[in-house]
Amino acid sequence: MKKFNIRKVLDGLTSSSSSAAHTGAAKENDAVPESLQSEHFQLCKTVRHGFPHQPSSMAFDPVQKILAVGTLNGALRLFGRAGVECYCQHESGAGVIQLQFLINEGALVSALADDSIHLWNLRQKIPAILHSLKFNRERITYCHLPFQSKWLYIGTERGNIHIVNVESFTLSGYVIMWNKAIELSTKTHPGPVVHISDNPMDEGKLLIGFECGVVVLWDLKSKKADCRYNYDEAIHSVDWHHEGKQFVCSHSDGTLTTWNIRTPAKPTQIITPHGKQPKDGKKPEPCKPILKVEYKTTRAGDPFMVLSGGLSYDTVGRRACLTVMHGKSTAVLEMDFPIVDFLTLCETPYPNDFQEPYAVVVLLERDLVVIDLGQIGYPIFENPYPLSIHESPVTCCEYFADCPAELIPALYSVGSRQKRQGYSKKDWPINGGNWGQGTQSYPEIVITGHADGTIKFWDASALMLQVLYKLKTAKVFERARGKEEKANTDIVDEDPFAIQTLCWCPESRMLCVAGVSAHVIVYRFSKQEAAAANVQLLEVRMQCELSDTDSPDTGGEQTPTQASSVPPSPQEGDAPATASNQPSAGGNGSNPSSDGHRDNMPCLQVRGSPLKQSPGYQVELVVQLVWVSGEPPQPITSLAINSSYGLVVFGNSNGMAVVDYLQKTLLLNLGTSELHGASEPYQRQPCSPRKARQPSGALCDSSDGPNAAEERCKSPNSGSTSPCNSDDERKAKFMKKVKYKSRRFSKTVANDFARMSRKISSSNEHKPNTDSKDISFNRSRSSSVTSIDRESREAVCAFCFCETFPRKSTDGVPGPCVLVGTSQGSVMLLAISLPPGDDQRLIQPVGISSCGTVARLKGGILTMALLDAAGAALPASYEPWYDPNASDEEKEKERSRWRRPASPPSSQEGHDSQFAVLCSEKQAKVVAMPSQTRVHKHNITESSFVLRADVVQMAGANCIACFCANGHIMTLSLPSLRPLLDVNYLPLTDMRIARTFCFSNLGQALYLTSPMEVQRITYSQETCDNLQEMLSELFTPVETPEAPNRGFFKGLFGGGAQSLDREDLFGETASGKASRSLAQHIPGPGNMEGMKGAASGVVGDLARARVALDERGQKLGELEERTAAMMSSAESFSKHAHDMMQKYKDKKWYQL
Repeated sequence: MKKFNIRKVLDGLTSSSSSAAHTGAAKENDAVPESLQSEHFQLCKTVRHGFPHQPSSMAFDPVQKILAVGTLNGALRLFGRAGVECYCQHESGAGVIQLQFLINEGALVSALADDSIHLWNLRQKIPAILHSLKFNRERITYCHLPFQSKWLYIGTERGNIHIVNVESFTLSGYVIMWNKAIELSTKTHPGPVVHISDNPMDEGKLLIGFECGVVVLWDLKSKKADCRYNYDEAIHSVDWHHEGKQFVCSHSDGTLTTWNIRTPAKPTQIITPHGKQPKDGKKPEPCKPILKVEYKTTRAGDPFMVLSGGLSYDTVGRRACLTVMHGKSTAVLEMDFPIVDFLTLCETPYPNDFQEPYAVVVLLERDLVVIDLGQIGYPIFENPYPLSIHESPVTCCEYFADCPAELIPALYSVGSRQKRQGYSKKDWPINGGNWGQGTQSYPEIVITGHADGTIKFWDASALMLQVLYKLKTAKVFERARGKEEKANTDIVDEDPFAIQTLCWCPESRMLCVAGVSAHVIVYRFSKQEAAAANVQLLEVRMQCELSDTDSPDTGGEQTPTQASSVPPSPQEGDAPATASNQPSAGGNGSNPSSDGHRDNMPCLQVRGSPLKQSPGYQVELVVQLVWVSGEPPQPITSLAINSSYGLVVFGNSNGMAVVDYLQKTLLLNLGTSELHGASEPYQRQPCSPRKARQPSGALCDSSDGPNAAEERCKSPNSGSTSPCNSDDERKAKFMKKVKYKSRRFSKTVANDFARMSRKISSSNEHKPNTDSKDISFNRSRSSSVTSIDRESREAVCAFCFCETFPRKSTDGVPGPCVLVGTSQGSVMLLAISLPPGDDQRLIQPVGISSCGTVARLKGGILTMALLDAAGAALPASYEPWYDPNASDEEKEKERSRWRRPASPPSSQEGHDSQFAVLCSEKQAKVVAMPSQTRVHKHNITESSFVLRADVVQMAGANCIACFCANGHIMTLSLPSLRPLLDVNYLPLTDMRIARTFCFSNLGQALYLTSPMEVQRITYSQETCDNLQEMLSELFTPVETPEAPNRGFFKGLFGGGAQSLDREDLFGETASGKASRSLAQHIPGPGNMEGMKGAASGVVGDLARARVALDERGQKLGELEERTAAMMSSAESFSKHAHDMMQKYKDKKWYQL
């Protein structure tokens, strides 16, 4: 017998009633047209910016002027001129150990740590692998490809050398075995091959360096060793003199040995560049290994010898250095990070000519530096690439597409004054490739917040990324100087200025920033320098109201908070009572309460001296949350600013606060439970007792409950002493735990990661991994107590300023409001009452009243927006930008150029005229306004949760774009919430992705794929179709420079370079076939035969056809010129022959 379940019956009744309401409300909405269809969406990657994560190798094409960088995770980054970048990835993910360009051929060979080599085709905009070769029995250690040769030498760990034809990617039967290369009397294995190169003057002689210190000059034709050069120390690198008579080796004891090829008995010179020379003539003390040396000659002067490493062992703690030896001078250039590799850029690609070095490219672990060898002091070139994203770890990111056109020039004008001086005056030497010819030219701006408190504005237009302006928020605060002072600044002493979240209004250029130390800074943009003035400070006390059994302390007064608060506003020109011109409390002082707790103390001390502000963003107001009865303030989880109303609203797990930044006053300080109201049906009480919380900042996983009374800003005594040491064991344990965790973990991660981690681990779908090297995302996921405690409370997590109907009555008029979203899915509405007229705005107070709950969704609220009756987005009103430091006439002129968006129409004939779009971690709803009835509902995910959601503009319409923790990217139409796109793109494998993923208008999005790289993607079909045209070109047709002249006497007596027909030696007819079990050939998806079919898009086909026609036309032109010359020569010969015949026509043979 089937069981009867009353719960299912009730659920059915509820669903039927809700669907009936939905149907009735949807009848009116059926008329709303929706132009977006699934055909408008397609997801694909576009470009990757930033410094390559974990670089491992580097190569340079001296003719094409292209630089390639390989990484430990199998990625390839190619750089040309500014704006020419390309990213590609090996499928295996194995580390790149070496790169070799086919110079001026548009191809690149990569050798990986999994003993495979790959040939990349760079003649297409998205490089593809043509061939692959996987070695089965030997490990690859070194590769060498001679200039203008198709035969690649591969050295292995066993000491053997194999030869590969790069055209067919097949192994030659010619093999140099290690036991034939070394002397027969040698009893030990020489070790792996660490160097291979051919003699610059004789291609038939191959120089082989073994790790043990043996160097062999191998004769390719006779298949035997000509000479062997032995040294006691291990070899790291070898380089030739261009004349082919000498070579230099770098060794593990910090020495350089110079060898003459005709005197193998001993080196002609042994030097220790950084060794101390003893006075008694003994051998210098050993130094650190010289990892690489390059020997480059010049026509006019002494040769250059560039080396890395080799420092003395007594230089403990000294940074990595690059040494440049030129003649008698030795320059030691300190680097900020360890050196991975370096290359000397030379004028000629031919190894048998004077090299004429002009620059050195140094690949560091976290930077790329190019040194100018042609100027005194060796200055560096100014780097045009966006490689400074990771200068300080990125903690938040925002993306704005289709910005006002004046923004980028304005930011660039103030940012150009911040550039460093002392760069080389020459142009950037890596200048190959061409820019794309994209048709999309709308302005795009990316804003990144960093762990050191800096904010960077980037120009992201046309698939490029260039820094525009850098703002240092830490300048607002005092910096600790001594160790004792630093230890007392705060319970957390790592990254106290880190950016938690930010809000930016492109139209008014107002910027609001929230930091991990529970501070909010409001900035205005000005093109002029501001006079030095004290920083305006506002301190806010947000505390929770707890029962006696839950509260761990007895100190501190707790009073109920008003639901609406309008404090009196000071007269214009007077110092506000709620603001402090001179910050009187900071980290060094303390204001202990009666039981020894710190109270009314901010986490940071605002600068006390006047602050001189340069053109750009200038501080308007600083708001700080203070300690409450020994508890540090909760971190700020949500933030919004509106320039038209002059208000800033922010919230955390305690509640929310509204600040009037024009009058510098606190308008509202309300707990979350008081937002609901006593009779609210959606109110949720805490279901677990209060737990000990973590310190303030980004690691705060727990949160307090509703706050107590709204407090006007109180200035603690500046002369107060440090907090008293209490004998209470509970307090001591709490402070000890706080200090321990603050030192162990970084503060720059958002506190909501604890909730994300708990959800991901509970769903058993994807377990995120944190990067130990990225301090900004190193966090604990084991604090289950604080995570559960935080989940039990309702935090404010989203805001939206709008002009809507504050009441349900249909005869109302829309007015200024703010939508408030919480972590438990509640959406509340607050009405804002502004003074009439602009002249009264700074005198009369602003009123705020609660209008109750609009809706409730599953999961925390992520985004909210407002649509009109036609489905078009209703942007929040804004104030036209004006320069605050300009004259009154200029201000009025600027304001007249802008128009504030029109107010939304009022409700007519009892119908709803607006739609509120609400999206949470689980579902999306569309609510009709002012009736507040649900029109549409869509469950986005059941097994996962949404990390980021935004209402964006796309193809002239609006939609919701969502990124889920299970890797799905989805879009929903508005207002019907029809699914338009659902792609399983990228599972959440790192919290960094969740922290930095952001959508923008016109189908653009980006995220931090590594601590150093930004990956941009598009979900627009139009952008995907035009991507081939928008991408830059790496390969451009360039003539190879002419080979150096051999000279008359060298050509006569054979003193010049001797060529070698490698085909006769390495071809199948001469050397036979290689063993099939040695390596496996794998045809690539981008091979020449299938390249046309694999390439997508009409633009790519047309571009290739154009290049082919140009090449064909050039060849036909050359052929036509040769044909004309031959015809002219033939005519001349025919004429001379005819004349000769006429001359001797009638003569006898004896008359000749």
